[in-house]
Amino acid sequence: MAKRSTRSKSRDNSFSSAQNVHPLFPRGNWSPHEADREARDRKYVKNVRAMSVTQQQLMDAIDEKSVVLALGPAGTGKTYLAIAKAVEALETGKVGRIVLSRPAVEAGESLGFLPGDLNEKLAPYLRPLYDALTERLGTKRLKAMLADGIIEIAPVAYMRGRTLSECFVVIDEAQNCTYTQIKMLLTRLGWQSTMVLTGDPDQTDLLPGISGLHDIAQRLEKLADVPVVRLSEGDIVRHPLVASMLTVL
Repeated sequence: MAKRSTRSKSRDNSFSSAQNVHPLFPRGNWSPHEADREARDRKYVKNVRAMSVTQQQLMDAIDEKSVVLALGPAGTGKTYLAIAKAVEALETGKVGRIVLSRPAVEAGESLGFLPGDLNEKLAPYLRPLYDALTERLGTKRLKAMLADGIIEIAPVAYMRGRTLSECFVVIDEAQNCTYTQIKMLLTRLGWQSTMVLTGDPDQTDLLPGISGLHDIAQRLEKLADVPVVRLSEGDIVRHPLVASMLTVL
């Protein structure tokens, strides 16, 4: 009986000591996914540096000029550098808003009618812009800026009639715009704004002869105030095989 009583007391003591043990994760709603997201949200503090001479020319052109065209194959950092410069201009107070536009053109495969409201329908087409913004700003800041209208993501079809002043405007995948559409977009430029058009004239999803990026670039290249930066396979920063494949495809 005495031994049983001793065992009972030891169990009581162990239970009381367990109550004094501090939890491993102080917050009750902590999860590994949340910690991973917080780690990703800190990525935006890293400075973006050019990985090639032509990329540096692009970054310098964006700093100095109001309209810049960045042409080159996939993986050369056109969109990412434009987004990074847009975020930099916003955070330093050079502009008050960021406006991102992209044509809603499918890459050779029709998905049919997509469900949801306008934002949900456009989300698949604008995903690359969201990815670049998330890496530069973090998930929480991006959501807050989108809600406040500081960052606006709009399809090309909704840009007509607007004047974009004190904005940093990025027109992504411009090779999927017609000549008339690009002309319309360029004439949206207002005071104290910067506009960057990115695209690959050789990778359009439109029918032959419809894309206007190549023609627009040739015409604007004659203007000293509108630099046309042409990136090549040597500027690709993705997997080395991307550059190798593009030389034969």
